[in-house]
Amino acid sequence: MPVPLYQAKAEFFRMLGHPVRIRVLELLQDGPKPVRDLLASIEVEPSALSQQLAVLRRSGIVTSAREGSTVVYELSGGDVAELMRAARRILTEMLAGQNELLTELREAEVSAE
Repeated sequence: MPVPLYQAKAEFFRMLGHPVRIRVLELLQDGPKPVRDLLASIEVEPSALSQQLAVLRRSGIVTSAREGSTVVYELSGGDVAELMRAARRILTEMLAGQNELLTELREAEVSAE
């Protein structure tokens, strides 16, 4: 029996639901990066990064290529970069709304004094 689309989407977003994976995807938006550069930028243990890269690779979101003794990762397509940009836009709008609410609360507190 095929998996319903909503379930497949939920599994996709669950797969993205780890801070290290999100950070890797953000870093790879600028182009392919060797593991050593990812490690320097993310500051996690090599084994933890390796685990998260394996999840992304198995899902097909990133690809890897060996260049000598170096493994280089890159996004498998432009849609992932667009998803990361869309997430940033959505969060910006959400936080802007929260900032407006915070301003209103502060103004109400000052006028109540």
